[in-house]
Amino acid sequence: MSTGEFSDSPPKSAATARRINLFTMFRLGLFQMGLGILSLLTLGVLNQVMISELRVPGTIAALALAMYQFIAPARVWFGQLSDAKPIAGYHRTGYIWTGLALQIICLFAAVQVVWQLGASTVDGWTIASTGWAFLLGGMFALYGLCISVCATPFTALLVDVSDEDNRSKLVGIVWSMLMVGIVVGAVVGERLLEGITPDLLQPRINRLFTIVPIAVAVIGILATVGVEKTYSRFASRSTVDREDKITLGAALKILTASRQTGLFFGFLLVMTISLFLQQPVLEPYAREVFGMSIGESAGLNKYWGYGILVGMGITGFLIVPRLGKQRTAQLGCWFNAVCFCLIILAGFTADQTLLKSAVILFGLASGVLTNSAVSLMLDLTAAETAGTFVGAWGLAQALSQASATVAGGALLDLGRSLFTNTAAAFSLVFACQAIGMVLAVSILRRVNVPEFRAQSGKAIAAVLERELD
Repeated sequence: MSTGEFSDSPPKSAATARRINLFTMFRLGLFQMGLGILSLLTLGVLNQVMISELRVPGTIAALALAMYQFIAPARVWFGQLSDAKPIAGYHRTGYIWTGLALQIICLFAAVQVVWQLGASTVDGWTIASTGWAFLLGGMFALYGLCISVCATPFTALLVDVSDEDNRSKLVGIVWSMLMVGIVVGAVVGERLLEGITPDLLQPRINRLFTIVPIAVAVIGILATVGVEKTYSRFASRSTVDREDKITLGAALKILTASRQTGLFFGFLLVMTISLFLQQPVLEPYAREVFGMSIGESAGLNKYWGYGILVGMGITGFLIVPRLGKQRTAQLGCWFNAVCFCLIILAGFTADQTLLKSAVILFGLASGVLTNSAVSLMLDLTAAETAGTFVGAWGLAQALSQASATVAGGALLDLGRSLFTNTAAAFSLVFACQAIGMVLAVSILRRVNVPEFRAQSGKAIAAVLERELD
């Protein structure tokens, strides 16, 4: 084949693999930037189009969108597959590129189903509406499979190319670029949707979901081409021939060998649910309580993005090196709980300035928490089964994000039934987030990285002994 990632030369071993540099860290971040843009399109634009413009019930809209996360168990399998079955000699890159290409088709098709769902509810909810809702959920489930194909091997690639001493910096840069993508998506969405009229809504959204996914796929390819070949330490770190020795069943045994895996899985579930309950309701909150337009509410994500960019940067380079990953994550949980209280206060005062300030602080707190939690996650990963472990952590995050999306919409519906005051109805969601962050701290205090490494090492040795016997 031609030059670049898929060449005739195999990936370098750790003995010859270069140490990843700052430029390559930022280049890898382009991949996450693309995912950030797509995330904003689906959860920052499409959800409010369904809820506020097409009048689809919040629970139905949230459940349909969340299906791309509920398919997350596939992440474990795709992670193990990338560990065991390389494509053209590469464990990660082929999967990444395949998933990016498939995303384009699935996302555009899902948007077309949205219009059919909206049209079917003009005269009330019908049997046809139920059918379109199920089909929309199916489309987002397929979209979730596409994300699993590319995102899990990409995160495993971050483990392969980094060392413990530079991992928090890599995470800080890569996940900061995710926030750059969200900011870019917010700005683009705000510009394209500002002043939009009902007759222009469908063609504008169709154009948005055609051009942007194609651009994201191109960016993702540029971000990863040549990286695995030059920087991956996967082959030398593994003490076993993965393709022949560690099956999916054996990998799952290693995954569950330490009780710390279950504890950290629980922390990720609670933390991520608490972080993302607001995901389907923040834009409707801005519109209904603060009187913002559809463009202004979509643009609200940029304030969160500004905050998280700063939070990610200072955490990876300043806070984690001083406090450590675990204590920094605890700090992030407490910080987020305070921010949710500020968002509630902003609603009862209907002060847009206070809301934007609270969202910026929420972004800052999210940056601190995300960087430290992801860095800790990558530490809790065995080299021989990196893809499987990353798939499990991705499963925890995806299931919790899916649950958060559905629960956020359901809590909003519950709040509307309990309170006549609109701000109070939305505040129920934010209050639950604050309580969840306190619970996450209590779980995190029990996580022990050295214990995890010792028990996982014994499990890997046991797998090798069985193979030798």
